[in-house]
Amino acid sequence: MKLTKYTHACVRLEKDGSVLVIDPGAFSEAEEALKGAHAVLITHEHNDHIDSAAVLAALRSNDSLEVHAPAGVAAALKENGDVAARVHVAEPGSDFQAGGFGVRTFGGQHAVIHPQIPVVANIGYLVDGNVFHPGDSFVVPDGLDVKTLLVPIHAPWSKVGEVLDFVISVRAPKAFPVHDALLNELGRGLVEGHVTRIGARYGTAYQTLAPRDSVEV
Repeated sequence: MKLTKYTHACVRLEKDGSVLVIDPGAFSEAEEALKGAHAVLITHEHNDHIDSAAVLAALRSNDSLEVHAPAGVAAALKENGDVAARVHVAEPGSDFQAGGFGVRTFGGQHAVIHPQIPVVANIGYLVDGNVFHPGDSFVVPDGLDVKTLLVPIHAPWSKVGEVLDFVISVRAPKAFPVHDALLNELGRGLVEGHVTRIGARYGTAYQTLAPRDSVEV
């Protein structure tokens, strides 16, 4: 499977001619990531994870595209009746097929930013038993051997220690960054240095990726 990282939280997965995109948000190159996609997974409603205009445009230009998202996001997209039939509600603890990929869902709630900021729904997705994207959470897919972990390395809702505990808890052989658009290079070096060093102690090889970098996973 080919994994391509885009800015911030967006990734594109390709295998056997099928394309799945996770979190094409307003901070990412959403239109580029969505080109030719067969399925889109949205973790939650924040605009750094879904560029609604780009997703709707992709749905209207590609009759084979299907979108899976938490109920609130799905409801908002379904208000556009011409695409409603291809928008599906994703719930935690479920399994489904999306564009030729097997998907299992986890979690259900966004990490707490502050008690006075409302908590929204958040779904983590494990794709083909391989790539796990937690969205804005540190939910651990217990009992499963994740092969490739996408690590939110910086967020308003986290601290470095929590990032490290997440990597240690999942113990995936491979890990790559997401949720990194708010870091400058000094901050990135600090966080990734910790993740690389401590992850290696628990069998996780962490590799940084720049936007549009691709790897085989």
